[in-house]
Amino acid sequence: MPSYTTAFSSLGCPDLELDAVAQLAKRHRIAMIELRALGGQVDLPAYFAARYGTPAELRVAAKKLDVPVAALGTSLRLIGNTEEDRERFLAYIDWALALDAPFLRVFDGGTHGDRAELESAGETLAWWEAERARLTTPVDIIVETHDSLTEPNVLEAFAVRYPGCKLLWDTHHTWRRSGELPSRTWARIGPTVVHMHVKDSVTAPDTRHGYRYVPLGEGEFPLPDLRDVLRESGFSGVVSLEWERLWHPALAPLEEVLPAFRSLFAA
Repeated sequence: MPSYTTAFSSLGCPDLELDAVAQLAKRHRIAMIELRALGGQVDLPAYFAARYGTPAELRVAAKKLDVPVAALGTSLRLIGNTEEDRERFLAYIDWALALDAPFLRVFDGGTHGDRAELESAGETLAWWEAERARLTTPVDIIVETHDSLTEPNVLEAFAVRYPGCKLLWDTHHTWRRSGELPSRTWARIGPTVVHMHVKDSVTAPDTRHGYRYVPLGEGEFPLPDLRDVLRESGFSGVVSLEWERLWHPALAPLEEVLPAFRSLFAA
């Protein structure tokens, strides 16, 4: 049996309400959910306030769901954020605590990954540590490999410079950006990874990004290599399917692709 925990992001079912997302996970025997969009919106604090009123009421409702929340997805960027951005980010904390969610996802926000950007990221991390120290019940951030951190050399430099910063490794992004096998990227950053995103794609030069998402196992992503990493490393974090239907509405419904995810990663 794998030592990691499976999850999926609600980015794949953005119109569903929280209880429906939990039911979807139960139907497909996925252990956790990762919340990025609910009820058609990505402003989760606004969603929770409108549906539940207070964090205390959300806590009561969440316990009835009986599906743990792995993380809440925020839009904060470590590099280039403003005071307003930070205030919006802080609004997530009480809701995350109500859900017993251990992590808040943030982006790196870099363009080049140079020294100045790494220093800027460090300033935000220091700010966050000061904020976190005030909490009686801790919640932490995980930084997604999303912008400049999709380049493995930059990602490694970041991990070396900030070894205490936990990473959400988007295994697809680092591979698509550089062609580097997941096993090589894992060798660079493995100790800092607590959460992974998995997805698959095929080359599509006529598209904006140069590729098109497809169900797991139907594309070019080196799944056997990643599965070897998971087996050999004994990774004990979260492996989450990020099916980006909110941004790519032509994708098939999440429910149709969850069986492939489960067969590849839950067995």
